[in-house]
Amino acid sequence: MQSTVSLWPLIGVAVIVVGFMLRFNPMLIVAVAAVVTGVAAGFPPGKILAAIGTGFVKTRNIPLILFLPLAVIGLLERHGLRERAQIWISTIKAATAGRLLIVYLLVRELTAAVGLTGLGGHPQMVRPLIAPMAEGAAENRYGKLPDAVRFKLRAYAASADNVGLFFGEDVFVAFGAIVLMVTLLKEAGVTVQPIHVALWAIPTAVCAFVIHAARLWLLDRALERELGGARRRPLAGGDVADGEAPAARAAETPVQHGHGDEA
Repeated sequence: MQSTVSLWPLIGVAVIVVGFMLRFNPMLIVAVAAVVTGVAAGFPPGKILAAIGTGFVKTRNIPLILFLPLAVIGLLERHGLRERAQIWISTIKAATAGRLLIVYLLVRELTAAVGLTGLGGHPQMVRPLIAPMAEGAAENRYGKLPDAVRFKLRAYAASADNVGLFFGEDVFVAFGAIVLMVTLLKEAGVTVQPIHVALWAIPTAVCAFVIHAARLWLLDRALERELGGARRRPLAGGDVADGEAPAARAAETPVQHGHGDEA
């Protein structure tokens, strides 16, 4: 007879969600969630500490793997990586923030689907390249951006990376979550093959791409409504037309010098 599975250990997930909502220290949140999960599972204190210690020893090389790329990215940013990305994208006249992010979403999802999850990410791709390129594409069309719009573009850039990775990696048959799902289903008496789980993740990944691509397309529409007026300049007779900013047009008008009636 099958034993009842206790769901109380999942309270650790709630601890993580609440901790991040309250903006506590991430390391503290994870440590507290681990302890709460162990207590909910009925582990004695010694076993909880032993599990935390074992996990720390096994992953002690992870900080080195994380910090070295961050140092390299910091040096690249210091020497103008963000500025060069903005300048390059501004040379592509058809580029918009939404179109750029849709392309990145597609690339991120496809690469994650074949197991190349390390090709993107917030610190190594979104912050130094994707977000500045999205801002550069918007500035190329609308001029200087308000801070609220700039932060919105950064948030959308991060969301494109998150959605592409989350739904793309589920298609990769050797992904850890697929192995976990297969194991849990096997313990519940349901036998499935990992390849079948990966194949059934494809429709979800396609739907996620279509939905988020639509949101990014609507982002372009929203920017046009909000900032499109910045591209319009006054003409003689009070008419308006698309083109340069008034300041740029004034700079091209020759200055006349004179005295009296000649001025």
